[in-house]
Amino acid sequence: MKKVLFSMVMTFMAAFAVNTVVAQEVGADGPKIEFKKDTHDYGDIKYAADGTCTFEFKNTGNAPLIISNAKGSCGCTVPEWTKEPINPGKTGVITVKYDTKRPGAINKSVTITSNAVNEPNKVLRIKGNVGAKPESATPVNTSGAPAN
Repeated sequence: MKKVLFSMVMTFMAAFAVNTVVAQEVGADGPKIEFKKDTHDYGDIKYAADGTCTFEFKNTGNAPLIISNAKGSCGCTVPEWTKEPINPGKTGVITVKYDTKRPGAINKSVTITSNAVNEPNKVLRIKGNVGAKPESATPVNTSGAPAN
């Protein structure tokens, strides 16, 4: 009885080990996305300045990478991305435009959805601080006389 039980346990362990190795090998196949950076810091940026930044990535896998969606955390953060498949070893870019006509702290995210086996949902971040809106350069008539 002990030999039968021992044989069953050994068979189960061997099957589990083979299954684990096969799962790891299968998990290694497919597209993989690797970003050069996952956060962009604008630092202090002027009101109404160019709020565009880029996130470059590379497909380090062995199958074409497809980004199916990129979504900003609000309407002030608008991403654009490479729509065609990125072949293994090639790079792509996600461009994010932030509306800098909103003074104050920036702390936004962009969620990337792809077929990458390592990170199918990747969150990129932008941060910084937009300066105050400048005062109007138009002179103000304080004399009470009608303006010309």
